[in-house]
Amino acid sequence: MSGDPGPARAREATGRRAWAEAREAYRACSDLPPRDLESWGLAAFLTGQDDEADAIRERAHQAYVAKGDPEGAARTAFWLGLSLVMRGEPARGRGWFGIMRQVAGAAFGTSRWSGYEALNLGMVALLSGRAEESLGLLDRALQVAGRHDDVDLRLLAASGHGQALLSLGRRAEGMQELDEVMVLGTSTAASPQAVGQVYCAVISICRGSLDLGRGAEWTEVLSRWCDTQSDLMPYRGQCLVHRSEVLQVRGRWDEAIAEAERVLGDDGRRERDIARGMALYQRAELYRVRGDDRRAELGYRDALAAGHDPQPGLALLRLAQGKGESALLSLRRALGETGVPFLRVRLLPALVEVALAVGDLGAAEDAVLELEEAAVSIDSVYARAMAATWSGALAIAQGKSVDALGGLRAALTDWAQLDAPYDAARCRLLLARACQDVGDLETAELERAAARVVFTTLGAQPDLAVLDGVQPRRSVPAGLTPREVEVLRMVATGASNREIATQLVLSEKTVARHVANIFVKVGVSSRAAATAFAYDENLV
Repeated sequence: MSGDPGPARAREATGRRAWAEAREAYRACSDLPPRDLESWGLAAFLTGQDDEADAIRERAHQAYVAKGDPEGAARTAFWLGLSLVMRGEPARGRGWFGIMRQVAGAAFGTSRWSGYEALNLGMVALLSGRAEESLGLLDRALQVAGRHDDVDLRLLAASGHGQALLSLGRRAEGMQELDEVMVLGTSTAASPQAVGQVYCAVISICRGSLDLGRGAEWTEVLSRWCDTQSDLMPYRGQCLVHRSEVLQVRGRWDEAIAEAERVLGDDGRRERDIARGMALYQRAELYRVRGDDRRAELGYRDALAAGHDPQPGLALLRLAQGKGESALLSLRRALGETGVPFLRVRLLPALVEVALAVGDLGAAEDAVLELEEAAVSIDSVYARAMAATWSGALAIAQGKSVDALGGLRAALTDWAQLDAPYDAARCRLLLARACQDVGDLETAELERAAARVVFTTLGAQPDLAVLDGVQPRRSVPAGLTPREVEVLRMVATGASNREIATQLVLSEKTVARHVANIFVKVGVSSRAAATAFAYDENLV
Protein backbone atom coordinates (compact mmCIF):
# COMPACT_ATOMS: atom_id res chain seq x y z
CA MET A 1 0.00 0.00 0.00
CA SER A 2 2.95 2.32 0.54
CA GLY A 3 3.39 2.70 -3.22
CA ASP A 4 -0.28 3.45 -3.84
CA PRO A 5 -0.89 7.23 -4.10
CA GLY A 6 -4.67 6.70 -3.70
CA PRO A 7 -4.89 7.03 0.10
CA ALA A 8 -2.69 10.13 0.05
CA ARG A 9 -4.92 11.75 -2.57
CA ALA A 10 -8.03 10.82 -0.59
CA ARG A 11 -6.62 12.23 2.63
CA GLU A 12 -5.61 15.45 0.90
CA ALA A 13 -9.10 15.84 -0.59
CA THR A 14 -10.62 15.14 2.84
CA GLY A 15 -8.46 17.90 4.28
CA ARG A 16 -9.87 20.29 1.67
CA ARG A 17 -13.38 19.00 2.41
CA ALA A 18 -13.77 18.01 -1.24
CA TRP A 19 -16.00 15.12 -0.28
CA ALA A 20 -16.89 13.70 -3.71
CA GLU A 21 -13.23 13.74 -4.73
CA ALA A 22 -12.24 12.06 -1.47
CA ARG A 23 -14.92 9.39 -1.88
CA GLU A 24 -13.81 8.53 -5.41
CA ALA A 25 -10.17 8.35 -4.35
CA TYR A 26 -10.99 6.03 -1.46
CA ARG A 27 -13.11 3.82 -3.72
CA ALA A 28 -10.04 3.21 -5.87
CA CYS A 29 -8.00 1.98 -2.88
CA SER A 30 -7.68 -1.42 -1.25
CA ASP A 31 -6.59 -2.63 2.18
CA LEU A 32 -7.37 0.67 3.86
CA PRO A 33 -6.72 1.07 7.61
CA PRO A 34 -9.67 1.78 9.93
CA ARG A 35 -9.11 5.56 10.04
CA ASP A 36 -9.25 5.82 6.25
CA LEU A 37 -12.34 3.62 6.14
CA GLU A 38 -13.94 5.97 8.66
CA SER A 39 -13.07 8.99 6.52
CA TRP A 40 -14.44 7.22 3.44
CA GLY A 41 -17.70 6.55 5.29
CA LEU A 42 -17.96 10.23 6.23
CA ALA A 43 -17.30 11.33 2.64
CA ALA A 44 -19.98 8.96 1.36
CA PHE A 45 -22.44 10.26 3.97
CA LEU A 46 -21.75 13.90 3.13
CA THR A 47 -22.26 13.28 -0.59
CA GLY A 48 -25.60 11.59 0.01
CA GLN A 49 -24.50 7.99 -0.59
CA ASP A 50 -26.27 6.60 2.48
CA ASP A 51 -26.06 2.88 1.71
CA GLU A 52 -22.39 3.11 0.89
CA ALA A 53 -21.74 5.22 4.00
CA ASP A 54 -23.42 2.62 6.22
CA ALA A 55 -21.49 -0.26 4.67
CA ILE A 56 -18.10 1.46 4.89
CA ARG A 57 -18.67 2.66 8.44
CA GLU A 58 -19.57 -0.89 9.44
CA ARG A 59 -16.29 -2.06 7.88
CA ALA A 60 -14.44 0.67 9.80
CA HIS A 61 -16.14 -0.39 13.03
CA GLN A 62 -15.19 -4.04 12.55
CA ALA A 63 -11.63 -3.01 11.68
CA TYR A 64 -11.34 -0.99 14.88
CA VAL A 65 -12.71 -3.94 16.89
CA ALA A 66 -10.18 -6.28 15.27
CA LYS A 67 -7.41 -3.82 16.02
CA GLY A 68 -8.43 -3.58 19.68
CA ASP A 69 -9.28 0.13 19.44
CA PRO A 70 -12.43 0.72 21.58
CA GLU A 71 -12.41 4.49 20.91
CA GLY A 72 -12.60 4.08 17.16
CA ALA A 73 -15.14 1.26 17.44
CA ALA A 74 -17.41 3.31 19.74
CA ARG A 75 -17.07 6.43 17.57
CA THR A 76 -18.09 4.67 14.35
CA ALA A 77 -20.98 2.96 16.16
CA PHE A 78 -22.29 6.33 17.40
CA TRP A 79 -22.20 8.08 14.02
CA LEU A 80 -23.78 5.09 12.35
CA GLY A 81 -26.56 5.10 14.93
CA LEU A 82 -27.15 8.85 14.62
CA SER A 83 -27.29 8.69 10.82
CA LEU A 84 -29.87 5.90 10.96
CA VAL A 85 -32.03 7.66 13.54
CA MET A 86 -32.02 10.88 11.52
CA ARG A 87 -32.96 8.89 8.41
CA GLY A 88 -36.03 7.45 10.11
CA GLU A 89 -34.62 4.06 11.15
CA PRO A 90 -34.66 4.34 14.98
CA ALA A 91 -34.54 0.59 15.70
CA ARG A 92 -31.30 0.09 13.78
CA GLY A 93 -29.96 3.31 15.23
CA ARG A 94 -30.63 2.21 18.80
CA GLY A 95 -28.92 -1.07 18.03
CA TRP A 96 -25.72 0.74 17.09
CA PHE A 97 -25.97 2.95 20.19
CA GLY A 98 -26.07 -0.28 22.23
CA ILE A 99 -23.00 -1.53 20.40
CA MET A 100 -21.28 1.78 21.22
CA ARG A 101 -21.75 1.04 24.92
CA GLN A 102 -20.58 -2.58 24.57
CA VAL A 103 -17.35 -1.85 22.73
CA ALA A 104 -16.41 0.93 25.17
CA GLY A 105 -15.94 -1.86 27.71
CA ALA A 106 -15.42 -1.62 31.44
CA ALA A 107 -14.24 1.97 31.25
CA PHE A 108 -17.59 3.09 29.77
CA GLY A 109 -18.76 4.89 32.95
CA THR A 110 -15.78 7.25 32.97
CA SER A 111 -15.36 7.53 29.20
CA ARG A 112 -16.69 10.14 26.79
CA TRP A 113 -19.17 7.54 25.55
CA SER A 114 -21.16 7.79 28.77
CA GLY A 115 -21.75 11.40 27.70
CA TYR A 116 -22.90 10.29 24.27
CA GLU A 117 -25.33 7.88 25.92
CA ALA A 118 -26.65 10.72 28.10
CA LEU A 119 -27.03 12.76 24.90
CA ASN A 120 -29.07 9.99 23.25
CA LEU A 121 -31.30 9.52 26.30
CA GLY A 122 -31.72 13.28 26.66
CA MET A 123 -32.88 13.70 23.06
CA VAL A 124 -35.32 10.81 23.43
CA ALA A 125 -36.76 12.47 26.54
CA LEU A 126 -36.98 15.83 24.75
CA LEU A 127 -38.81 14.38 21.76
CA SER A 128 -41.14 12.52 24.12
CA GLY A 129 -42.17 15.77 25.84
CA ARG A 130 -40.15 15.19 29.02
CA ALA A 131 -38.18 18.44 28.85
CA GLU A 132 -37.18 18.59 32.52
CA GLU A 133 -35.73 15.07 32.41
CA SER A 134 -34.04 15.92 29.13
CA LEU A 135 -32.40 18.99 30.63
CA GLY A 136 -30.76 16.92 33.38
CA LEU A 137 -29.45 14.28 30.98
CA LEU A 138 -28.06 16.88 28.59
CA ASP A 139 -26.43 18.71 31.50
CA ARG A 140 -24.63 15.46 32.27
CA ALA A 141 -23.56 15.12 28.63
CA LEU A 142 -22.15 18.65 28.69
CA GLN A 143 -20.15 17.89 31.83
CA VAL A 144 -18.63 14.82 30.17
CA ALA A 145 -17.86 16.86 27.04
CA GLY A 146 -15.98 19.38 29.20
CA ARG A 147 -13.93 16.72 30.99
CA HIS A 148 -12.87 15.09 27.74
CA ASP A 149 -12.66 18.29 25.66
CA ASP A 150 -15.01 16.68 23.12
CA VAL A 151 -16.24 19.40 20.76
CA ASP A 152 -18.70 17.17 18.87
CA LEU A 153 -20.39 16.08 22.10
CA ARG A 154 -20.48 19.65 23.34
CA LEU A 155 -22.11 20.87 20.12
CA LEU A 156 -24.78 18.18 20.03
CA ALA A 157 -25.55 18.30 23.75
CA ALA A 158 -25.71 22.11 23.88
CA SER A 159 -28.07 22.13 20.90
CA GLY A 160 -30.40 19.70 22.68
CA HIS A 161 -30.00 21.62 25.96
CA GLY A 162 -31.08 24.85 24.30
CA GLN A 163 -34.10 23.11 22.80
CA ALA A 164 -35.03 21.73 26.21
CA LEU A 165 -34.92 25.24 27.68
CA LEU A 166 -37.23 26.42 24.92
CA SER A 167 -39.64 23.57 25.65
CA LEU A 168 -39.72 24.69 29.30
CA GLY A 169 -40.67 28.23 28.26
CA ARG A 170 -37.23 29.68 29.00
CA ARG A 171 -36.97 31.28 25.56
CA ALA A 172 -34.26 33.89 26.22
CA GLU A 173 -31.91 31.31 27.80
CA GLY A 174 -32.63 28.74 25.13
CA MET A 175 -32.02 31.04 22.17
CA GLN A 176 -28.87 32.42 23.79
CA GLU A 177 -27.50 28.89 24.15
CA LEU A 178 -28.39 28.04 20.55
CA ASP A 179 -26.63 31.20 19.34
CA GLU A 180 -23.54 30.09 21.27
CA VAL A 181 -23.81 26.66 19.65
CA MET A 182 -23.80 28.23 16.19
CA VAL A 183 -20.75 30.33 17.00
CA LEU A 184 -18.96 27.28 18.38
CA GLY A 185 -19.74 25.34 15.23
CA THR A 186 -18.12 27.99 13.04
CA SER A 187 -15.03 28.46 15.18
CA THR A 188 -13.93 24.89 15.96
CA ALA A 189 -12.71 21.85 14.08
CA ALA A 190 -15.83 19.85 14.87
CA SER A 191 -17.01 16.98 12.69
CA PRO A 192 -18.97 18.22 9.65
CA GLN A 193 -21.74 15.80 10.60
CA ALA A 194 -22.06 17.41 14.05
CA VAL A 195 -21.90 20.97 12.69
CA GLY A 196 -24.48 20.29 10.00
CA GLN A 197 -26.76 18.59 12.49
CA VAL A 198 -26.86 21.51 14.92
CA TYR A 199 -27.01 24.17 12.20
CA CYS A 200 -30.09 22.60 10.65
CA ALA A 201 -31.67 22.17 14.09
CA VAL A 202 -31.15 25.83 15.02
CA ILE A 203 -32.44 27.16 11.70
CA SER A 204 -35.50 24.93 11.91
CA ILE A 205 -36.15 26.25 15.42
CA CYS A 206 -35.90 29.85 14.18
CA ARG A 207 -38.32 29.03 11.38
CA GLY A 208 -40.70 27.25 13.73
CA SER A 209 -40.67 30.12 16.23
CA LEU A 210 -41.09 32.69 13.43
CA ASP A 211 -37.83 34.37 14.47
CA LEU A 212 -37.24 35.69 10.97
CA GLY A 213 -34.28 37.94 11.78
CA ARG A 214 -32.25 35.31 13.63
CA GLY A 215 -33.22 32.65 11.10
CA ALA A 216 -32.05 34.85 8.21
CA GLU A 217 -28.71 35.49 9.91
CA TRP A 218 -27.97 31.84 10.67
CA THR A 219 -29.24 30.68 7.29
CA GLU A 220 -26.60 32.87 5.67
CA VAL A 221 -23.94 31.40 7.95
CA LEU A 222 -24.99 27.82 7.17
CA SER A 223 -25.13 28.59 3.45
CA ARG A 224 -21.56 29.89 3.54
CA TRP A 225 -20.47 26.82 5.51
CA CYS A 226 -22.07 24.52 2.94
CA ASP A 227 -20.45 26.45 0.08
CA THR A 228 -16.97 25.78 1.49
CA GLN A 229 -17.50 22.03 1.09
CA SER A 230 -17.85 20.66 -2.41
CA ASP A 231 -20.76 18.30 -3.05
CA LEU A 232 -22.12 18.49 0.49
CA MET A 233 -25.67 17.10 0.39
CA PRO A 234 -27.32 16.20 3.73
CA TYR A 235 -27.63 19.78 5.00
CA ARG A 236 -27.85 21.66 1.71
CA GLY A 237 -31.44 20.81 0.74
CA GLN A 238 -33.53 22.27 3.55
CA CYS A 239 -30.93 24.98 4.08
CA LEU A 240 -31.46 26.20 0.53
CA VAL A 241 -35.25 26.15 0.94
CA HIS A 242 -35.00 28.19 4.14
CA ARG A 243 -32.67 30.58 2.33
CA SER A 244 -35.21 30.86 -0.49
CA GLU A 245 -37.94 31.70 2.02
CA VAL A 246 -35.77 34.41 3.57
CA LEU A 247 -34.91 35.85 0.15
CA GLN A 248 -38.60 35.94 -0.76
CA VAL A 249 -39.46 37.90 2.38
CA ARG A 250 -36.56 40.24 1.66
CA GLY A 251 -37.90 40.93 -1.84
CA ARG A 252 -35.15 39.12 -3.74
CA TRP A 253 -37.54 36.94 -5.71
CA ASP A 254 -35.26 35.97 -8.62
CA GLU A 255 -32.64 34.72 -6.19
CA ALA A 256 -35.33 32.94 -4.16
CA ILE A 257 -36.49 30.97 -7.20
CA ALA A 258 -32.90 30.11 -8.08
CA GLU A 259 -32.25 28.69 -4.61
CA ALA A 260 -35.39 26.53 -4.75
CA GLU A 261 -34.39 25.27 -8.18
CA ARG A 262 -30.94 24.29 -6.90
CA VAL A 263 -32.69 21.80 -4.63
CA LEU A 264 -34.90 20.54 -7.44
CA GLY A 265 -31.95 20.24 -9.80
CA ASP A 266 -30.29 17.71 -7.53
CA ASP A 267 -30.72 14.43 -9.42
CA GLY A 268 -29.73 12.41 -6.38
CA ARG A 269 -32.55 13.73 -4.20
CA ARG A 270 -35.24 11.19 -3.41
CA GLU A 271 -38.70 11.75 -4.87
CA ARG A 272 -40.29 12.15 -1.41
CA ASP A 273 -37.35 13.91 0.23
CA ILE A 274 -38.60 16.57 2.66
CA ALA A 275 -36.48 19.26 1.06
CA ARG A 276 -37.84 18.44 -2.40
CA GLY A 277 -41.45 18.89 -1.31
CA MET A 278 -40.57 22.14 0.46
CA ALA A 279 -38.73 23.43 -2.63
CA LEU A 280 -41.61 22.57 -4.96
CA TYR A 281 -44.02 24.46 -2.72
CA GLN A 282 -41.66 27.41 -2.33
CA ARG A 283 -41.18 27.76 -6.08
CA ALA A 284 -44.94 27.52 -6.64
CA GLU A 285 -45.44 30.37 -4.15
CA LEU A 286 -43.07 32.57 -6.11
CA TYR A 287 -44.89 31.76 -9.35
CA ARG A 288 -48.22 32.61 -7.70
CA VAL A 289 -47.25 36.04 -6.40
CA ARG A 290 -46.04 36.91 -9.90
CA GLY A 291 -49.29 35.74 -11.49
CA ASP A 292 -47.98 32.65 -13.26
CA ASP A 293 -50.96 30.50 -12.32
CA ARG A 294 -50.26 27.52 -14.52
CA ARG A 295 -46.79 26.88 -13.17
CA ALA A 296 -47.98 27.61 -9.64
CA GLU A 297 -50.77 25.06 -10.04
CA LEU A 298 -48.38 22.39 -11.27
CA GLY A 299 -45.94 23.23 -8.49
CA TYR A 300 -48.53 22.83 -5.75
CA ARG A 301 -49.59 19.48 -7.19
CA ASP A 302 -46.00 18.27 -7.36
CA ALA A 303 -45.40 19.44 -3.79
CA LEU A 304 -48.41 17.43 -2.61
CA ALA A 305 -47.13 14.36 -4.46
CA ALA A 306 -43.79 14.83 -2.67
CA GLY A 307 -45.52 14.88 0.71
CA HIS A 308 -45.77 18.63 1.33
CA ASP A 309 -49.17 20.24 2.04
CA PRO A 310 -49.81 22.88 -0.68
CA GLN A 311 -51.67 25.18 1.70
CA PRO A 312 -52.02 28.10 2.12
CA GLY A 313 -50.63 28.88 -1.33
CA LEU A 314 -53.10 26.74 -3.26
CA ALA A 315 -56.05 28.32 -1.45
CA LEU A 316 -54.82 31.80 -2.35
CA LEU A 317 -54.48 30.67 -5.96
CA ARG A 318 -58.06 29.40 -5.87
CA LEU A 319 -59.19 32.75 -4.48
CA ALA A 320 -57.50 34.52 -7.38
CA GLN A 321 -59.34 32.16 -9.72
CA GLY A 322 -62.67 33.20 -8.23
CA LYS A 323 -63.13 30.09 -6.09
CA GLY A 324 -63.26 31.67 -2.66
CA GLU A 325 -65.58 29.16 -1.02
CA SER A 326 -63.40 26.26 -2.11
CA ALA A 327 -60.33 28.11 -0.82
CA LEU A 328 -61.98 28.72 2.55
CA LEU A 329 -62.90 25.04 2.87
CA SER A 330 -59.32 23.96 2.10
CA LEU A 331 -57.84 26.33 4.68
CA ARG A 332 -60.28 25.19 7.37
CA ARG A 333 -59.31 21.60 6.60
CA ALA A 334 -55.60 22.42 6.87
CA LEU A 335 -56.08 24.29 10.16
CA GLY A 336 -58.09 21.42 11.54
CA GLU A 337 -55.19 19.06 10.90
CA THR A 338 -52.46 20.94 12.77
CA GLY A 339 -51.93 22.42 16.19
CA VAL A 340 -48.35 23.53 15.46
CA PRO A 341 -48.19 27.31 16.14
CA PHE A 342 -45.79 28.00 13.27
CA LEU A 343 -48.00 26.24 10.74
CA ARG A 344 -51.16 27.87 12.05
CA VAL A 345 -49.63 31.34 11.80
CA ARG A 346 -48.82 30.57 8.17
CA LEU A 347 -52.39 29.50 7.47
CA LEU A 348 -54.38 32.08 9.44
CA PRO A 349 -53.54 35.20 7.37
CA ALA A 350 -54.66 33.38 4.24
CA LEU A 351 -57.89 32.38 5.95
CA VAL A 352 -58.55 36.03 6.90
CA GLU A 353 -57.87 37.15 3.33
CA VAL A 354 -60.16 34.53 1.83
CA ALA A 355 -62.90 34.99 4.45
CA LEU A 356 -62.96 38.76 3.84
CA ALA A 357 -63.12 38.18 0.09
CA VAL A 358 -66.19 35.93 0.40
CA GLY A 359 -67.83 38.11 3.06
CA ASP A 360 -67.50 35.71 5.99
CA LEU A 361 -66.61 38.29 8.64
CA GLY A 362 -67.18 35.81 11.47
CA ALA A 363 -64.50 33.46 10.18
CA ALA A 364 -62.16 36.38 9.60
CA GLU A 365 -62.72 37.68 13.13
CA ASP A 366 -61.98 34.27 14.68
CA ALA A 367 -58.78 33.94 12.66
CA VAL A 368 -57.59 37.45 13.57
CA LEU A 369 -58.22 36.74 17.26
CA GLU A 370 -56.08 33.59 17.09
CA LEU A 371 -53.38 35.48 15.19
CA GLU A 372 -53.28 38.16 17.88
CA GLU A 373 -53.03 35.54 20.63
CA ALA A 374 -50.25 33.76 18.72
CA ALA A 375 -48.32 37.00 18.33
CA VAL A 376 -48.29 37.38 22.11
CA SER A 377 -47.44 33.77 22.93
CA ILE A 378 -44.77 33.32 20.23
CA ASP A 379 -43.18 36.74 20.85
CA SER A 380 -42.22 37.14 17.20
CA VAL A 381 -41.98 40.41 15.26
CA TYR A 382 -43.19 38.55 12.18
CA ALA A 383 -46.27 37.17 13.95
CA ARG A 384 -46.97 40.58 15.48
CA ALA A 385 -46.75 42.32 12.09
CA MET A 386 -48.98 39.70 10.47
CA ALA A 387 -51.59 39.97 13.24
CA ALA A 388 -51.66 43.77 13.09
CA THR A 389 -51.92 43.77 9.28
CA TRP A 390 -54.90 41.44 9.14
CA SER A 391 -56.56 42.98 12.16
CA GLY A 392 -56.46 46.24 10.21
CA ALA A 393 -57.93 44.55 7.13
CA LEU A 394 -60.78 43.19 9.26
CA ALA A 395 -61.46 46.59 10.84
CA ILE A 396 -61.69 48.17 7.38
CA ALA A 397 -64.16 45.49 6.26
CA GLN A 398 -66.23 46.16 9.39
CA GLY A 399 -66.43 49.87 8.57
CA LYS A 400 -63.97 50.82 11.34
CA SER A 401 -61.20 52.31 9.22
CA VAL A 402 -60.32 54.94 11.79
CA ASP A 403 -59.56 52.14 14.27
CA ALA A 404 -57.37 50.36 11.73
CA LEU A 405 -54.88 53.16 11.19
CA GLY A 406 -52.78 52.81 14.35
CA GLY A 407 -52.33 49.06 14.05
CA LEU A 408 -51.48 49.26 10.37
CA ARG A 409 -48.84 51.92 11.03
CA ALA A 410 -47.30 49.69 13.71
CA ALA A 411 -47.35 46.75 11.31
CA LEU A 412 -45.63 48.83 8.63
CA THR A 413 -42.86 49.65 11.11
CA ASP A 414 -42.42 45.95 11.91
CA TRP A 415 -42.31 44.99 8.23
CA ALA A 416 -39.61 47.61 7.69
CA GLN A 417 -37.64 46.21 10.64
CA LEU A 418 -37.83 42.75 9.06
CA ASP A 419 -36.78 44.15 5.66
CA ALA A 420 -39.94 42.69 4.12
CA PRO A 421 -40.84 45.03 1.20
CA TYR A 422 -43.67 42.96 -0.28
CA ASP A 423 -45.52 42.56 3.00
CA ALA A 424 -44.93 46.23 3.71
CA ALA A 425 -46.37 47.18 0.31
CA ARG A 426 -49.51 45.10 0.90
CA CYS A 427 -49.85 46.78 4.30
CA ARG A 428 -49.58 50.16 2.54
CA LEU A 429 -52.54 49.25 0.33
CA LEU A 430 -54.62 48.66 3.45
CA LEU A 431 -53.41 51.96 4.90
CA ALA A 432 -54.41 53.69 1.67
CA ARG A 433 -57.93 52.25 1.93
CA ALA A 434 -58.24 53.29 5.57
CA CYS A 435 -56.93 56.81 4.85
CA GLN A 436 -59.34 57.19 1.96
CA ASP A 437 -62.23 56.04 4.15
CA VAL A 438 -61.47 58.76 6.72
CA GLY A 439 -61.05 61.43 4.02
CA ASP A 440 -57.25 61.72 3.91
CA LEU A 441 -57.00 61.35 0.15
CA GLU A 442 -53.48 62.76 -0.20
CA THR A 443 -51.94 60.22 2.21
CA ALA A 444 -53.93 57.46 0.54
CA GLU A 445 -52.42 58.36 -2.82
CA LEU A 446 -48.90 58.52 -1.36
CA GLU A 447 -49.29 55.05 0.16
CA ARG A 448 -50.51 53.65 -3.16
CA ALA A 449 -47.58 55.21 -5.01
CA ALA A 450 -45.09 53.70 -2.54
CA ALA A 451 -46.73 50.27 -2.92
CA ARG A 452 -46.67 50.56 -6.71
CA VAL A 453 -42.90 51.03 -6.74
CA VAL A 454 -42.41 47.80 -4.78
CA PHE A 455 -44.90 45.74 -6.79
CA THR A 456 -43.39 46.95 -10.06
CA THR A 457 -39.85 46.16 -8.92
CA LEU A 458 -40.84 42.67 -7.78
CA GLY A 459 -43.02 41.89 -10.77
CA ALA A 460 -46.06 41.30 -8.53
CA GLN A 461 -48.58 41.55 -11.35
CA PRO A 462 -51.68 40.44 -9.41
CA ASP A 463 -51.06 43.11 -6.77
CA LEU A 464 -50.50 45.76 -9.45
CA ALA A 465 -53.84 44.78 -10.97
CA VAL A 466 -55.54 45.19 -7.59
CA LEU A 467 -53.83 48.54 -7.18
CA ASP A 468 -55.15 49.66 -10.55
CA GLY A 469 -58.65 48.50 -9.66
CA VAL A 470 -58.88 45.97 -12.48
CA GLN A 471 -59.36 42.22 -12.45
CA PRO A 472 -55.91 40.58 -12.55
CA ARG A 473 -55.14 38.86 -15.83
CA ARG A 474 -54.38 35.31 -14.83
CA SER A 475 -52.52 32.93 -17.08
CA VAL A 476 -54.75 30.79 -19.34
CA PRO A 477 -53.82 27.17 -20.16
CA ALA A 478 -53.02 25.89 -23.66
CA GLY A 479 -53.22 29.36 -25.21
CA LEU A 480 -57.03 29.48 -25.00
CA THR A 481 -58.67 32.82 -25.65
CA PRO A 482 -61.07 34.28 -23.04
CA ARG A 483 -64.04 33.37 -25.28
CA GLU A 484 -62.75 29.80 -25.67
CA VAL A 485 -62.47 29.53 -21.90
CA GLU A 486 -66.11 30.64 -21.61
CA VAL A 487 -67.18 28.02 -24.14
CA LEU A 488 -65.07 25.31 -22.49
CA ARG A 489 -66.61 26.04 -19.10
CA MET A 490 -70.08 25.61 -20.57
CA VAL A 491 -69.04 22.40 -22.36
CA ALA A 492 -67.89 21.12 -18.97
CA THR A 493 -71.38 21.71 -17.55
CA GLY A 494 -72.84 19.45 -20.24
CA ALA A 495 -74.34 22.23 -22.35
CA SER A 496 -74.91 21.52 -26.05
CA ASN A 497 -73.66 23.82 -28.83
CA ARG A 498 -77.20 25.19 -29.21
CA GLU A 499 -77.48 25.94 -25.48
CA ILE A 500 -74.06 27.62 -25.48
CA ALA A 501 -75.01 29.68 -28.56
CA THR A 502 -78.23 30.83 -26.90
CA GLN A 503 -76.54 31.87 -23.64
CA LEU A 504 -73.58 33.63 -25.28
CA VAL A 505 -75.67 35.12 -28.10
CA LEU A 506 -73.62 33.43 -30.81
CA SER A 507 -74.47 31.31 -33.82
CA GLU A 508 -74.19 27.55 -33.48
CA LYS A 509 -71.62 27.63 -36.29
CA THR A 510 -69.42 30.01 -34.28
CA VAL A 511 -69.75 27.85 -31.19
CA ALA A 512 -68.83 24.74 -33.21
CA ARG A 513 -65.72 26.54 -34.48
CA HIS A 514 -64.76 27.50 -30.91
CA VAL A 515 -65.23 23.89 -29.76
CA ALA A 516 -63.08 22.61 -32.64
CA ASN A 517 -60.34 25.12 -31.81
CA ILE A 518 -60.48 24.10 -28.15
CA PHE A 519 -60.07 20.43 -29.06
CA VAL A 520 -56.98 21.24 -31.16
CA LYS A 521 -55.35 23.48 -28.55
CA VAL A 522 -56.06 21.15 -25.66
CA GLY A 523 -55.19 18.02 -27.62
CA VAL A 524 -58.46 16.10 -27.12
CA SER A 525 -61.07 14.65 -29.44
CA SER A 526 -64.22 14.54 -27.32
CA ARG A 527 -66.35 16.75 -25.09
CA ALA A 528 -65.73 14.35 -22.19
CA ALA A 529 -61.96 14.75 -22.55
CA ALA A 530 -62.34 18.53 -22.83
CA THR A 531 -64.43 18.49 -19.65
CA ALA A 532 -61.72 16.53 -17.85
CA PHE A 533 -59.14 19.09 -19.01
CA ALA A 534 -61.30 21.93 -17.71
CA TYR A 535 -61.50 20.33 -14.28
CA ASP A 536 -57.80 19.49 -14.26
CA GLU A 537 -56.98 23.13 -15.00
CA ASN A 538 -59.52 24.38 -12.43
CA LEU A 539 -61.47 26.33 -15.04
CA VAL A 540 -64.76 25.17 -13.50
